[in-house]
Amino acid sequence: MNGKDIRKIVIACDAGMGSSVMLAGQLRKALKKNDVTVEHTPVDSIPGDADVVVTHTGLAERARRGAGDIPVITFEVYIGDPAVDRLVKAIKDGGEVGA
Repeated sequence: MNGKDIRKIVIACDAGMGSSVMLAGQLRKALKKNDVTVEHTPVDSIPGDADVVVTHTGLAERARRGAGDIPVITFEVYIGDPAVDRLVKAIKDGGEVGA
């Protein structure tokens, strides 16, 4: 999937802790000039209209089960993770987004 085609990112978490909410806020700020919606949702309630799901590696399997064919991007750290940085760059520059 090309990053320019992404219109909705879902940050999927487990407990609704502040870290994933902060990540969603950072993505909104980083992508404010792009036509991209960033939502925060429980990992077991991923909406079907998401273009890409971002979740912690510890939740990857649950996210993949709930996401179906939607690409799932996993990260290790909530702030400054290279996988999230690559996603932002792909959206801004039109690069490929890996699953």
